[in-house]
Amino acid sequence: MLLSWIFAGFFLSSAAAAEAPRILVASYNGIITPVAAEYLKSGIEKAEQGRYGALVIKLDTPGGLDLAMRDIVKAMMASRVPVIVYVSPAGARAASAGVFITMAAHVAAMAPGTNIGAAHPVQLGGAPAGKEAQPDKAMESKLTNDAIAYLEAIADKRGRNAQWAREAVIHSTSVTSAQALRQKVIDFEAESLPELLAKIDGRKIQDFSAPLRTKGAALQFLEMSWRQKILAAVSDPNIAMILMTLGVSGILIELYSPGLILPGIVGGASLILAFYAFQTLSANYAGILLIFLGFVLFLLELKITSFGLLALGGILSVLFGSLMLFQTGGELGLSYGVIVSTVGVMIAVMAVLMYLVRQAFGRRSLAGAESLKGETAVTVSPLDPMGTVTLDGELWKARSHQGAIAQGTEVEVVAVKGLVLEVRKKNE
Repeated sequence: MLLSWIFAGFFLSSAAAAEAPRILVASYNGIITPVAAEYLKSGIEKAEQGRYGALVIKLDTPGGLDLAMRDIVKAMMASRVPVIVYVSPAGARAASAGVFITMAAHVAAMAPGTNIGAAHPVQLGGAPAGKEAQPDKAMESKLTNDAIAYLEAIADKRGRNAQWAREAVIHSTSVTSAQALRQKVIDFEAESLPELLAKIDGRKIQDFSAPLRTKGAALQFLEMSWRQKILAAVSDPNIAMILMTLGVSGILIELYSPGLILPGIVGGASLILAFYAFQTLSANYAGILLIFLGFVLFLLELKITSFGLLALGGILSVLFGSLMLFQTGGELGLSYGVIVSTVGVMIAVMAVLMYLVRQAFGRRSLAGAESLKGETAVTVSPLDPMGTVTLDGELWKARSHQGAIAQGTEVEVVAVKGLVLEVRKKNE
């Protein structure tokens, strides 16, 4: 009888452990890019395939790309497991594209000290230097109306405040976590993830028959793959610009001194990663072309004597291209500090290379006929004007530039014509 109770208790505890709720947690901090979409979509797929009770997305983002955001929202809308978006920790935000992702969640929550809003769409690509951006009013209106309709549709689907959603797009309204809760933008405010899971336990979710079982759930954290981490780091405008600078500098150094290998490898890899980032971030093509033109002008400066004009043109091309590449200071913009530092590095590299080139051009030849210029010889026979001299133990035919020169006189080589040395008296 005792054995029966022991076995029964063992099987009951095993069954309870097997049925214990499991929650998958995916944390994302940064700009919403295709890499972010890939990571969060993989989290939804893993939660579905692993039969998790829910997926929690811990979010902190200034916004990002529209297409990447829509990929995430569509995956959340079609998810076969509840998706919970939790804006945390304190000081985090869900701005711009983050608003759409948060409001698309089955459960939306925020930690105290966080904010949400500012969802007005912004066109990528900066204006030329010295000019204010002049957006296409028709295109801006289209983008705004599309964003309003999209966010209102999401809010209606999830039973959230559609009027606030409209204001967030039109007027870039932003609210704190407490205000968001009062205005029914989110469902919960929680200090920590365990507190949030305890609050939402038993909550009925639209499109799901069973209520949430989250209290005391076992948490499993989904990490980015090494590939996703690298691409996420690269997909930052400032990092992309730094990579572009490293790439151009490395290739310039390799072209100046072929065979160094390392600068060429680092430069080539950096350029490839930079162009990947530019493509991912929908960079302004005019800016890319200007930077490429600057690169070409730098190369020409090493080959053509332009008294620095080509280098100056290259510097200006890189500077204007950098300003046009992204919107400066926006969520996908370049900081002025990065622009100044990267252009400064290019100027320094070009200055060093130009100095070395000038030194190489001015260096005396160490081989061939040119190497004999300036050497001292001694006449073996009188030069009147032709005769013979000895130079480094060798006999040479020589022609005097100063009339007759007596035998045994030191002469200086001023030119070499064929196998005849043109000479003159030393120190005259």
